[in-house]
Amino acid sequence: MGFLDSMNISASALTATRLRMDVIAENMANLNTTRTATGDPYRRRYVVFEPRGAARSFGDYFDRAAGRGVGGGVRVTAIGEDPSAFKLDYNPTHPDADADGYVRLPNVDVVQEMVDMMSAYRAYEANITALNTFKDMAVKTLELGKG
Repeated sequence: MGFLDSMNISASALTATRLRMDVIAENMANLNTTRTATGDPYRRRYVVFEPRGAARSFGDYFDRAAGRGVGGGVRVTAIGEDPSAFKLDYNPTHPDADADGYVRLPNVDVVQEMVDMMSAYRAYEANITALNTFKDMAVKTLELGKG
């Protein structure tokens, strides 16, 4: 592991976590969106992470065993859509109500989004702490060289 690999790992996690928080905020903002461009209600989105440098082929495993191409950190591989059913609300006066008076609402759960946001915030905070610790260690190492 190289000298700056720790910083790169934390930086990749910060970038991925920031995107996760943006997606969660988008879910919260569209909590009551009953019609999108497709005509359906907003569908909850989520972020899929993968280890950066994950082995995908035999050559990748070989390179890793030889000490080459050792990755680190995380990357976003996809932003998926939650396939769960939409919520139904009886409101016959709503412009998007069906013939029975039911409105299809997004499948966004406020409690789940808040838990996800707290989890993402804690991950972001942990990576900031790791980055600052690495920075402090690097500064102390340079101060030893002055001696």
